[in-house]
Amino acid sequence: MQFGIFSVSDVTTDPTTGKTPTEYERIQAAVAIAKKAEEIGMDVFAIGEHHNRPFFSSSPTTTLAYIAAQTEKLILSTTTTLITTNDPVKIAEDFAMLQNLSGGRVDLVLGRGNTAPVYPWFGKRNQDSLELTIENYNLLRRLWDQDTVNWEGKFRTPLQNFTSTPRPLDGVAPFVWHGSIRTPQIAEIAAYYGDGFFANNIFWPKEHYQQLIDLYRERYEHYGHGRADQAIVGLGGQFFMRRNSQDAVNEFRPYFDNAPVYGHGPSMEDFTAQTPLSVGSPQEVLEKTLSFQEHFGNYHRQLFLVDHAGLPLKTVLEQLDLFGEHVLPELRKELASRAPADHPEAPTHANRVAARDAKLAAGRTENA
Repeated sequence: MQFGIFSVSDVTTDPTTGKTPTEYERIQAAVAIAKKAEEIGMDVFAIGEHHNRPFFSSSPTTTLAYIAAQTEKLILSTTTTLITTNDPVKIAEDFAMLQNLSGGRVDLVLGRGNTAPVYPWFGKRNQDSLELTIENYNLLRRLWDQDTVNWEGKFRTPLQNFTSTPRPLDGVAPFVWHGSIRTPQIAEIAAYYGDGFFANNIFWPKEHYQQLIDLYRERYEHYGHGRADQAIVGLGGQFFMRRNSQDAVNEFRPYFDNAPVYGHGPSMEDFTAQTPLSVGSPQEVLEKTLSFQEHFGNYHRQLFLVDHAGLPLKTVLEQLDLFGEHVLPELRKELASRAPADHPEAPTHANRVAARDAKLAAGRTENA
């Protein structure tokens, strides 16, 4: 199981002080949070892609490359790379470059995003989003898997004898997760290619995401990639903790009530009852997180949102220290004990290269 942090990169006023951080401060905070995640023993840092205020993360690969230079083990990822409005050639090149710079410590989550105006900003139409997703991803796979690509489609100019550079490290492309909160066709795409499915289940009740994950697992097995229970699933989550549960509730409430993504909606109590949000003591965060496996089955990656809604950097780093000391070791131990012996490892560059080499060696043996 991989554990990590993801950021939606919002620039939000702290409701308790009235202070709004600058974009510079939030960008530097993201770097500090990533370094803290590695320090406490987490595996992944991921950041979203946005091209509108109040978000700062318009260039995730630039941010992740900077973080890669200051870390040693951390996997650098995205929570959404916009497969609809980015040119697949540019995605192929940017992430292969990041992969080579970081020594393979990179993967990505592809998605359509949730900001409709982004489409015309990049010369696309919102109503084409699903077709764009299918066509662009097919091209992206070919750019990574084939040295020379000849291609023609509906949404971009044709390619003739084109080679994307640099080539993927060791001939193995970055691992791809497909993110969706509502679209079953995305689960189908992930299953068809044998990719991962990331359910960022932070907003809606678990029953909604169970349907998407069950569909992905069923189709993953249908396409011959393994058993349904071995399919590669990732989940989102959120927490705010203090050593004393009531202190956590009191401190987090104004941030929850004014958060740009869910403020002025359900009460914090209703939201924590219906979604993965956990506000309380380290033990309560541990128990809530362990319940995800009971709802969704054995899975491979758990990411947490901790730096949103105007929370100051000092508070976020305190949260991570508490998580690293009191929650992470118990999570690793308990979830490892629950996983069956043949549960596949979470994808890394090293184990994917090893799997590729083992498959090639087996093929040579059969043909000898």
